[in-house]
Amino acid sequence: YTRFRIRCWPLLLSALLAASAWANEGAQKPTDAKKDLVLRGDAVCTRCHDGGEEFPVLAIGRTRHGTTADGRTPTCTSCHGNSIQHVNKPEGATTRPRPDVSFKGKAQTAATAINETCSSCHQGGKRMHWPGSAHESRDVSCTSCHQVHTQHDKVLDKRTQLETCLGCHKEQRAQLNRPSHHPLKDGKMACTDCHNPHGAAGEKMLVRDNVNETCYTCHMEKRGPFLRGHQPVAENCGNCHNPHGSINDNMLKVRAPFLCTQCHEPTSHRGNIAGVTGGTPGGTASGIGVTLARSCVNCHTNIHGTNNPASITNERTFRR
Repeated sequence: YTRFRIRCWPLLLSALLAASAWANEGAQKPTDAKKDLVLRGDAVCTRCHDGGEEFPVLAIGRTRHGTTADGRTPTCTSCHGNSIQHVNKPEGATTRPRPDVSFKGKAQTAATAINETCSSCHQGGKRMHWPGSAHESRDVSCTSCHQVHTQHDKVLDKRTQLETCLGCHKEQRAQLNRPSHHPLKDGKMACTDCHNPHGAAGEKMLVRDNVNETCYTCHMEKRGPFLRGHQPVAENCGNCHNPHGSINDNMLKVRAPFLCTQCHEPTSHRGNIAGVTGGTPGGTASGIGVTLARSCVNCHTNIHGTNNPASITNERTFRR
């Protein structure tokens, strides 16, 4: 019996040591420890926020903000702040406090704080003119247009961008429903083809320095140079056209010949051709001839400029 006890003692000691080590390991690594699901260190958030949320928070893994292979990829706290009180609900609180930076809902953080959060990473380039821009000065936040926790951000797609912009720009919505308009509703163009919503150095947040340079990105044939230029054309395309839509052909603000007579006196037409007012310099005939069809453009077809030489009688003015 004594020999048996001496031989079993080392075995019992080994079993006790193994049991103690297993117990210590279990105490150090609880079974309920959460793992990161999408971003680095997001376990503190994803233990509560899952795929059943009102906003698809886990869908961020399908966006550029969820590319873990990129060292610039943010974490939840990079955008929403540490939010200590939100994570650890204070004792006695009836509702859980909101995160330090909240991008949606009735308790949304002020636009200034939201924009500062986004601009901490998104700087320069097309966003260099954001400070002082029309949208920034009117307290428009980045998340008023952009959706971060979704694979398909509507404002980045030409086919759906218009819906976002027209949510605020009601006048342009009415103009785009007029007979003559740019093909934005067809998905062939987007508002950002002409405007930079993050601000610009020129007027109207245009992608180029002025209206004409912006229009010339598509309408190169109107750029010239021409031997004889039309002064209002060289000054601003908006003198004659409404780019968002018009009830007149070619998006003209006013139907010709009345558009032309805003600058050109109708009774001073060379060659005694019938004027718009119903008479000619010689007091003959009616104005039917000039108001039919395309009116002034029946003869003056190259109104954006022409390479025809000038003549004594000015008869080749802006003709083919």
